[in-house]
Amino acid sequence: MKAYELRRKYIEFFKEHGHKEIPSAPVVPENDPTVLFTTAGMHPLVPYLLGEPHPQGKRLTDYQKCVRTGDIDSVGDNSHLTFFEMLGNWSLGDYFKHESIEMSYTFLKDVLGFDMNKISVTVFAGEEGIPRDEEAAKRWEEMGIPKERIYYCSREHNWWGPAGETGPCGPDTEIFYDTGKEKCSEHCDPTCSCGKYLEIWNNVFMQYNKKKDGTLEPLKHPNVDTGLGLERVIGLLQGKSSVYDTELFADEIIKIKELSNNFNMESARIISDHLRTSMFMIVDGVRPSNVEQGYVLRRLLRRVIRHMRKIEFDPDNVTTLLDTFEKITKEMYPEISANKETIINVIVEEKNKFMKTLANGEKEFDKNVKKAKEEGKTKLEGQVVFRLYDTFGFPPEMTAELAREASMEINMEEFQELFKKHQELSRAGSEAKFKGGLADHSEQTTAYHTATHLLHKALQIVLGEHATQKGSNLTAERLRFDFANPQKVTPEQLKQVEDIVNEQIQRDLVVTCEEMSYDDAKASGAMGLFASKYGDKVKVYTIGDFSKEICGGPHVERTGNMGHFKIVKEEGVAAGIRRIKAILEK
Repeated sequence: MKAYELRRKYIEFFKEHGHKEIPSAPVVPENDPTVLFTTAGMHPLVPYLLGEPHPQGKRLTDYQKCVRTGDIDSVGDNSHLTFFEMLGNWSLGDYFKHESIEMSYTFLKDVLGFDMNKISVTVFAGEEGIPRDEEAAKRWEEMGIPKERIYYCSREHNWWGPAGETGPCGPDTEIFYDTGKEKCSEHCDPTCSCGKYLEIWNNVFMQYNKKKDGTLEPLKHPNVDTGLGLERVIGLLQGKSSVYDTELFADEIIKIKELSNNFNMESARIISDHLRTSMFMIVDGVRPSNVEQGYVLRRLLRRVIRHMRKIEFDPDNVTTLLDTFEKITKEMYPEISANKETIINVIVEEKNKFMKTLANGEKEFDKNVKKAKEEGKTKLEGQVVFRLYDTFGFPPEMTAELAREASMEINMEEFQELFKKHQELSRAGSEAKFKGGLADHSEQTTAYHTATHLLHKALQIVLGEHATQKGSNLTAERLRFDFANPQKVTPEQLKQVEDIVNEQIQRDLVVTCEEMSYDDAKASGAMGLFASKYGDKVKVYTIGDFSKEICGGPHVERTGNMGHFKIVKEEGVAAGIRRIKAILEK
């Protein structure tokens, strides 16, 4: 079975069980300042998991493009990836544990043909105030999983959420495949990382709401959120010991081997994974930079170039690898082919920038390592790491990787101090710096969400219809809105935009929501910029007689209490893209 077939079988199975298919969201989440990338299928569904009605109903299924960089140092082994596809199905207050477990079991056994004797599951062991998940365990046993392969595990392994300090949370049940390896010890079980057990599916049962005082109250309408890793499962189905041996990577690895003079598998896997991830980031609008998503992309591409040099692969041949990947992905991801020229241009430009300083940077690194070892040191000083970053463009993580290869460490704490003094920059893998992983859907962020609609329309009135939204980011303190415009917006134009938005707030306009087909929404005059991201049914939010947009919500009921809209900054962020930062003053 090929990856494309697995995806199709999954979607069709759940459609047969009453689920509506929804499209994959971009890898950069909208209106969610808490994460840099979409890291799971549930990210685009946060408002609906928190109670917002979904236009497609209560049963949903999809495939979601995901990026996770927290395990970037593990890429190169058999299973870790920075880009992966998550197959998911959701119940928004509809079915719960009984049906969810039955459907998972049936799909694995009857559709994919798994040997269920090799399947083990974990369930929540319970703790003070929260009972053991006997319901899930009993259902697994009823489906045919014997008690000895049902493991009760702690919160660390079998509990999800809440995303922030408060909100939906609950136990989960995880499904593992026994790879056939010998147990590493008598205590080896699915929680062990020795490689015997490979997690393939996770069913989260959101049945509680955590309140500010820390207490848990049962949700009136519990949800189910599941995720099955396409790459891992297709590897198992094809009998491969590594995801890199599947058709998703095999031709790329062969091409790298052909063009290398000092081939090693770890570097080949890193190059393949990072290029694949970079392509999807670029398609969804990310460009190399020194902040946020752009910094992650820059780090990935520079790591690619360093490993190319390590295996004596001419970085000028990177376009050959991009051609190979396009052939691999075109059936599953036609957007790669459609944006091939842009992808090549972005990657080649970043390659050329880095190549100019890479050789000199490596010489500087080698000189400092030699000096440190002569002085009996085992750690490079932070100022050395910072100089490599500031002068030669080495991300600190790359210097750390080089140091490990030289049996050295780096003084990351000292680097960070110098780094902060220099300027506020994001670090790769910076998911860790954010609390939670979901946007704050408070009253204030809801007001800011509505304000982006008013701002969007106002910009088009003042600048022209070309001033369409290119991205947004909301917190409880401010909004950030990216839009198309070829030049800087003048102070006079910004004042006009500000006045128009405030006029609509003062008018205390009613905000209404209707559900309709995408075609009907467009026919009604609703703005919707990306047809491919919408399902068969959409929500259309209308703000009085002023604005009408396709959007998932949530929004205020009336504009009158939003506060005074004030633009605090306007700047360029890319060619033809401007950014406005604004606040609502109470």
